[in-house]
Amino acid sequence: MGLILIMLMFGLLVLGPRHLHTLLGHVARAKAQFEEASRGLKAQLAAELDAAHQDGETDRSSTTEESHYRYE
Repeated sequence: MGLILIMLMFGLLVLGPRHLHTLLGHVARAKAQFEEASRGLKAQLAAELDAAHQDGETDRSSTTEESHYRYE
């Protein structure tokens, strides 16, 4: 927490209050966009893994049925 405070104080000295405020606004928007993209990626990955799991169960059940028919 102390490091963030030091960085903000340094930014205030170098950039001034108006530019620091603008820069922090850009950083906050970029962070929000990154988090949104991360949530979308997680949702897409979860959906694909779920679909692959469903396909795996379907493949296993059809393989079991085929092997059952071969031994009859």
